[in-house]
Amino acid sequence: MRLKVKKLNFSSGKPTVIIDDETASNLGVRPHERLFLSYKGREVVALVIVAWQIPRDLVLVSDEVVKSISVDEGEVVEVKPALTPKSIRYIRDYLRGAKLGYREIKTIVKDIVEDKISEVELTALVTAAYLRKLSIDEAYYFSLAMVETGERLELDRKPILDKHSIGGVPGDKTSLVAVPIIASLGYTIPKTSSRAITSPAGTADRAEVLMPVTLTLEEMKQVVLKTNGCLVWGGALSIAPADDKIIRVEYPLSIDPFLIPSIMAKKKAVGSTHVIIDIPTGRGAKVKTIGEAHDLAKEMMEVGSKLGMKVTCAITFGEQPIGYAAGPALEAREALLTLMSRGPRDLLDKATSIAGALLETVGIENGKQIALEAVRRGKALSKLKEIIEAQGGDPDVTPDDIKVGEHTYTLYAEQDAIVLWINNKLIANTARLAGAPKDKGAGILLHAKLGDKVKKGDPLLTVYSEYSTKIQAAEKFLEENPPIGLGVPGAEMLIELIHAPKLHERLPIIER
Repeated sequence: MRLKVKKLNFSSGKPTVIIDDETASNLGVRPHERLFLSYKGREVVALVIVAWQIPRDLVLVSDEVVKSISVDEGEVVEVKPALTPKSIRYIRDYLRGAKLGYREIKTIVKDIVEDKISEVELTALVTAAYLRKLSIDEAYYFSLAMVETGERLELDRKPILDKHSIGGVPGDKTSLVAVPIIASLGYTIPKTSSRAITSPAGTADRAEVLMPVTLTLEEMKQVVLKTNGCLVWGGALSIAPADDKIIRVEYPLSIDPFLIPSIMAKKKAVGSTHVIIDIPTGRGAKVKTIGEAHDLAKEMMEVGSKLGMKVTCAITFGEQPIGYAAGPALEAREALLTLMSRGPRDLLDKATSIAGALLETVGIENGKQIALEAVRRGKALSKLKEIIEAQGGDPDVTPDDIKVGEHTYTLYAEQDAIVLWINNKLIANTARLAGAPKDKGAGILLHAKLGDKVKKGDPLLTVYSEYSTKIQAAEKFLEENPPIGLGVPGAEMLIELIHAPKLHERLPIIER
């Protein structure tokens, strides 16, 4: 059947067409089935939406269809029913309990990348993987398939070092400190990072305060060849593109069955040979217990080994924010201060511990001490300035140059006491209400942390925002949800009285 094109001027996330119900009947297709469109030798498979009172000779097409076959308004395309992809049959088999080999998984991942799988079908795959839990072999096959269906960074260097955190702890700007440490010591570390989904800032959000992070793969390569390192947004690259599509389905469900393939594929795609995975652990983190952390570490290392990478896992303290700042500008400022040997002790300790452990994987002894010396002697700061300049930022930027929100609210202690606990989730939620990470100057600056003694009237935290309405929302939230617990250890055993049940969202492991 030949139909005239009308543009929807709308992006649906995957190739989509809308046709009249009678046209659909004549073609023998139903909603959510697929049509094959061809135009001047170019072809695309699109999902079908059926509507009424559309001219029968028209096909309404999304931007993805226009881009795929380069068709203009009013042009005529050839349309016919498309065969159901083999990948759908493999997903059905998986739902029934069948094991999938690499051939089947590669087909599924390829069709995810090419938008041949609908969100309903992809959701079925994600749900099945969550209920069944990926085996080590399946995690390896998905990782390999994700790499092979995307672009790869070819550096012709060895070794290539890398780090990754599974996230979940506010203020974790470790990469902004650890990456320049590693690069300043002559090792290659091509760091791709994510933007925040539920936290006040992802590494890409923090780094963007200092320099552009939306680079092409070739631009990333040139920065790394020039400076040994980079801090770029992975979403701008075509590395493991299936992962981004899977995450869009995982996030609303707050499940993350593809965590390991997601991380391992992206590390393999940039050529990493030695990787350290940071697993923050504790009541305020995504991984709650040391036992859970060990289980996750074992699987990470096994899959990494199958991919030809040496993977080391670091279980780190996750019961309070890292450093004192949470929010893009505040964190970028704190990272600079740390590289100037003026930052918080816990951030310096974590960054040099991670960097030192990574150095030891390539045979360097006393890695942490060497990492500390790189900071103390100013080598790491100089390297960060090189990276900032290579990525198009101002290498002379100072902490005082970084602007934060002008509207503030400070929470004060109501008694003499000790800080007993800090709720990471409430800190993150407050910072986001203030505008983070979209508003770079929004966030939270803590004035006290676990174990600190405070007196009545001492500041506990200050919220920063670029807008008065947002600071008001953050203030109201803090009044109803205090994120810092004060008391005397062992003397006050009652924490809270609950007269009605409260609903708590499960924290998803998605920011990767």
